[in-house]
Amino acid sequence: MTPGGPRQNPRVEITAQELNRATLGRQLLLGREAMEAGEAVRRVVALQAQHAASPYLALWNRLAGFDPAELDAAFARRTVVKATLMRITLHAVHADDHQVLREAMQQTLYASRLGFRFAAAGLTPADGEALVPELLDFADRPRTAAELQAWLAERVGSEKKAGAWWGLKAYAPLLHVPTGGPWSFGPRALFTAARTGPVSKGRETVMESLAQLVLRHLRGFGPASVADVAQFAMVPRQPVRQALLALADTVEQLRGPDGTVLYDVPGAPRPPADTPAPPRLMAMWDSVLLAHADRSRVIPPAYRRLVIRVNGDVLPTLLVDGRVAGVWRAVDGGIEATAFHALPPAAWDGLAAEAASLTRLLADRDTEVYRRYHHWWAKLPEGQVRLLTG
Repeated sequence: MTPGGPRQNPRVEITAQELNRATLGRQLLLGREAMEAGEAVRRVVALQAQHAASPYLALWNRLAGFDPAELDAAFARRTVVKATLMRITLHAVHADDHQVLREAMQQTLYASRLGFRFAAAGLTPADGEALVPELLDFADRPRTAAELQAWLAERVGSEKKAGAWWGLKAYAPLLHVPTGGPWSFGPRALFTAARTGPVSKGRETVMESLAQLVLRHLRGFGPASVADVAQFAMVPRQPVRQALLALADTVEQLRGPDGTVLYDVPGAPRPPADTPAPPRLMAMWDSVLLAHADRSRVIPPAYRRLVIRVNGDVLPTLLVDGRVAGVWRAVDGGIEATAFHALPPAAWDGLAAEAASLTRLLADRDTEVYRRYHHWWAKLPEGQVRLLTG
């Protein structure tokens, strides 16, 4: 063990295939498990929630007998909350994790949301900090974006309200309130004050919370490099290095397939490379596709630009033998699957079974889920296309 730093195991090497299986196992993607929805959200750290359906489909992929009504109830009770967190993106997280994850993001939130665009509206970071406590008091009960912008206009002027709201809707600790609809949240957001703990201020990293985020990432997505953790949270690499140093022998070093130094929690599961990985129909923006700087762990490099579009949209994907093999979309009559390379019959059989299950889930919620993103299909190369009806 290096004094004051992570335990080093220079002889412990891990292959690309073992990395893939380790992450899939920790993300509950090697086999669906019986688990309460809130517990599952904690286990996998966070669920991307730009599209209201995605947390539901993410849990359907991971839990045995998943009942979407359970996640409805968790959102309604605020056991699971939806807020702007890692990568300044909407995530669903367990309520008990919101405060520490948000504190870990403080430096990034301050720099990005009280920065140049905020300044372009004629406001300073000090203006933003001063507005936050009053804004949270006003949002002690659910407020629409229009109500919050009107409140801001009274304080900063109509010409500055748009810029002020752009910054503060992410910088201030606000939660999205369920508004109904098939996936709990409709197109018009409703906000309320988080009140999950003290309100962080300033541009400094909250190192204790960043260290906790690092550990959560390793347990949920590891083993991982400094770059992987920084990518997952969108925080600078240097604070991540400092957090790992402070964690000392709570973490250990491994050597990745290309010689990269990886970190992990001692004793964390690392399934054998030949562990079967069943087919899955992954949600848009599923976290497992975005949690690493080196996304080849799950996305073959040749397919990265196909599934992660230039504007940041991440298409719903086929996962075959643990890696992206194509995309899917809901259409009349079932699930249309487009494979980017030839798949064996057993893989198609597995995807058909998944499609039958997903079709049943969508039948009670939204049979045209993700329809607004179908325009991307015209830009995909030709592939092997099948309508999966189960």
